Amino acid sequence: MAEPETVTLTLESDDATDELEVPATLVEMLAESEDESPPEVVGDIAMFGLAQRIHSAAHHSEGEPSDEVAETEQLTLDLFEERFGRSFAELTGHSH
Repeated sequence: MAEPETVTLTLESDDATDELEVPATLVEMLAESEDESPPEVVGDIAMFGLAQRIHSAAHHSEGEPSDEVAETEQLTLDLFEERFGRSFAELTGHSH
């Protein structure tokens, strides 16, 4: 049996890098269109994951969120809408 093909993606910030190896077929399955690149696919998934995590911290944890959490959620949701052209609530069907 042939070894599955993978794609390696490099994540970079100002002072660090990380590599992520994922199955190429998985990236193809998750793409919205044939011309969407692996970094775009994984970037979209990362943005969804980050928005879900901060949403959960802001709305599904005990007590009121701190100002920092609330401000971070708002910035994340703004960046989410900028990337996708629709709000997190619209794309997930989940709003408060």
